[in-house]
Amino acid sequence: MFLQKLELQGFKSFANKTVLDFPGGIAAVVGPNGSGKSNIADAIRWLLGEREARNLRGGKNDDLIFAGTEKKARMGMATASLYFDNSSGFFPTEFKEVVISRRIDRDGDSKFFLNQSEMRMKDIVDFFAKAKLGARGLNMIGQGESDLILKSTPLERRELIEELLGLKEYLLKKNAASRELKNTFFNLEKARAQLGEIEPHLRSLRRQVSRWTKRDSLAEELRQIEDSYYSGRVRMITESLRSFDPEIEKLDKEIDRLKNEQKVLEQEFRKIEVSEPKAKKELEALRNKRRELFNKRMASSGQPAQRSKASAPAENDLKSLLKEIRELAEAALSSGLEEDPKAVLKKIVSLIEDIENAAAAEAMPVAQAVDGKLEEFNRLMDELDEEEKKHQAELDSFNKVFRESLRQVEAKKDEIEELDDQKQQLIFQKDKALFQKSELENQLRSISRKFEDFVSAAADIRLDERTAEARMMRLRAELSSMGDVDEAIVKEAEATEERHAFLSNQIADLEKASADLKTLLKDLDFKIRNEFNAALHKINGELQSFVKLMFGGGRAELKLERIRETDAAGTIGEVGSSQAEETEEIRPGIEIDVVLPKKKIKGLEVLSGGERSLLSIAILFALISISPPPFLVLDEVDAALDERNARRFGDLLKNYAKETQFVIVTHNRATMEAADVLYGVTMGDDGVSRVVSLKLS
Repeated sequence: MFLQKLELQGFKSFANKTVLDFPGGIAAVVGPNGSGKSNIADAIRWLLGEREARNLRGGKNDDLIFAGTEKKARMGMATASLYFDNSSGFFPTEFKEVVISRRIDRDGDSKFFLNQSEMRMKDIVDFFAKAKLGARGLNMIGQGESDLILKSTPLERRELIEELLGLKEYLLKKNAASRELKNTFFNLEKARAQLGEIEPHLRSLRRQVSRWTKRDSLAEELRQIEDSYYSGRVRMITESLRSFDPEIEKLDKEIDRLKNEQKVLEQEFRKIEVSEPKAKKELEALRNKRRELFNKRMASSGQPAQRSKASAPAENDLKSLLKEIRELAEAALSSGLEEDPKAVLKKIVSLIEDIENAAAAEAMPVAQAVDGKLEEFNRLMDELDEEEKKHQAELDSFNKVFRESLRQVEAKKDEIEELDDQKQQLIFQKDKALFQKSELENQLRSISRKFEDFVSAAADIRLDERTAEARMMRLRAELSSMGDVDEAIVKEAEATEERHAFLSNQIADLEKASADLKTLLKDLDFKIRNEFNAALHKINGELQSFVKLMFGGGRAELKLERIRETDAAGTIGEVGSSQAEETEEIRPGIEIDVVLPKKKIKGLEVLSGGERSLLSIAILFALISISPPPFLVLDEVDAALDERNARRFGDLLKNYAKETQFVIVTHNRATMEAADVLYGVTMGDDGVSRVVSLKLS
C-alpha cells in the first residue's frame, strides 16, 4: 500500500470533513451523476500541483471552495491532504509517512505543505516529478480524457510518456540547464562587449600612470627612512610620558598619606590648644591690678603711725581703695579662676568686710581698722602671689607641650611641601615631554605623517641621524620635482584595472559555466534519449499483446515522428547565434500507427468512441507494464466500453493492482466488481457530497 488516504474539507461539494482510506488494490468511486464523485479525482490532481482551475472543471480558483446552498452556508477556505506510506523510501525524504496538503482561501492565497512545513509549488512539483507523478500525466486521467493519449499532439504524447517513465525529473533539469545556458551566453556576450570597450581606455591610463612608478619606489624608500628616523624619537617620548604618570601617582599617594598624618597631628594640636588654662588672662590682669592697687594704697596712706586721724581726704582715699580692691576681688571670683586663687580672693573680701565691720562697730576711722588688719592683708597678698607662681609654672608646662605639637604640625607640612615640589617637578618634566611631542607632531604633520604611525614602526634601515636627514631631504626634493600625482587619474586607473580584472574573471567563470552546462545538457540528453528509446521499444512489444487482447487481433505502434530538415533549419535560424544553436533541440513527438482487424484504418480520427477507449487503455497498460506508477487515478475511462470489454478492463486492473494502486471513478458494473473497496458518493438536498464505503472480499 502506497497511497493511504485522502482528506477533504471545503473542497468543491465536500463541505464537511471527508476521509477516504485506500487499503490497496482497486478503490472504485461510484454514484449518480452530479453527486460530486469526480471531485475526488479533481482533489488529487489539485494536490499534485495543478495550477489552472479550468483543468479542475472550474472557471476560477473560488470555484474550488464550497460555494454554499440554501441550506448550507458557503465556506471561506478549502483544504485537502494526501497521505503516503514512505516506509520503502519511494519519496526522497526521511519521513516514513508523507503528507502533502494544500489550502486555498477566497482571497486567492494558495499554500502547499509537506508534513505541515510550508513549501513552494515549484518544490512540490519537483518532489512529485522525482516520484514519476504529476498533475497532467497519464497517472491522472480525468473525466472526458479517456482518449487523452490519442487526442494529444505528438509532442504532448511524448511528454506524457516521459512523465510516466520517470524522465520528467531529467527534463526539468535539462530545461533549467538550457535556460541557464542561454542566460550564461547572454551574460558572456555582454561581458566581452564591456571588456572590449574599456581596454583602449585602460591602455591610455596605464601610460599616464607609468611615469609615477618610480615615484612610488622613492616614496616607499622615504617612508622607510622616516619610519627608522622618527620611530626612535617617538619611542623615547612615548616611554618617557608613560613613566611620569606612575611616579606622579606614587607621589600623590604618599602626599595623601602625609596629609592624613597631618590631619591627625592638627587634631592633637587643637586638643592641646583648647586645654590652655582658662584663667591665664584673668590672673595676669589680677596681678597687674593688685600691684596697681597696692602702690596706690602705699602712696595714699603713708606710714600708719603718722596718719592723722582727722584727715578726711586720706580716710576717703582708703575707703575708695578698699572698695576698689573689693570690687576687683569680686569680679575675679565671678571669672573662671581655679579654686586655689578663688579661696585667697574670698579671704581678701572677707578681710575687707571685717575691716569695714570693725570700723563701723567701734566708730573708728577705716585707717585704724586697716592698720589693725594690714599685716593679715599683706599675708593674704603674699599667698595670692604664691598661687600665681604655681599657676605660672603650670602655664609654662602647657606652653612647652603646645610648642612641641606645633613643631610636629609644621614639620609634617614641610614634608608635604617637599613631596609636592617633587610632584611639580615631574609635572614640569611631563609638560616638557608633551611639548616635545607636540613639536614632533607638527613636524610630522608637515610631511603628512602622524605621530601614531611611528609608535610601532620597525627601524629596519640603520642610518646615522645626519645621513638619514640628508637622504630624506634629497628624496623629498626628487619627489617634489616630479610634481603631484593626479589622484583622479590614479583612482580611475585603479578602478578600470579592477573592472578589467572583474570582467576577465567573469568571462572565465561564464566560459567554464557554459562548458559545464553543455556537458550537463549532453549527459541529460543522452540519458533521456537512451532511456526513452529503450523504453519505447519495450512498450511497443507490450502494446502488441494488449491490442490483440482488446481487439482480438491487429497491431499498433508508437514511433518517433520524422522531423523535416527545413523545419529544423528554420528553428535554428530563429535563434541567430552559434552558441545558442547548441541549446536548441527539435524533439520528435510520438506518432501512433494502428491496424485493426477487418478494418482499413488510415488515421486515429476514424476510430469510434469505443475503439478509441480500447486503444487508449491498451497503450496505458503497455506503458504501466514497463514503468508501473505507484498509483493511477482514472475518471470514467471505461464509459465507452461495452460489458465484454469492460470485463477485460476489470481483469487488467486486477492483474496490475499488485504493483499499482487504482482509484477509479466509474459507472460500470464490471469495473465495480473488480474493485477491492467501493466508495458511494451521494448528495443530499443541502448540496453537500457524502461518502459511504463498502469493502469487498
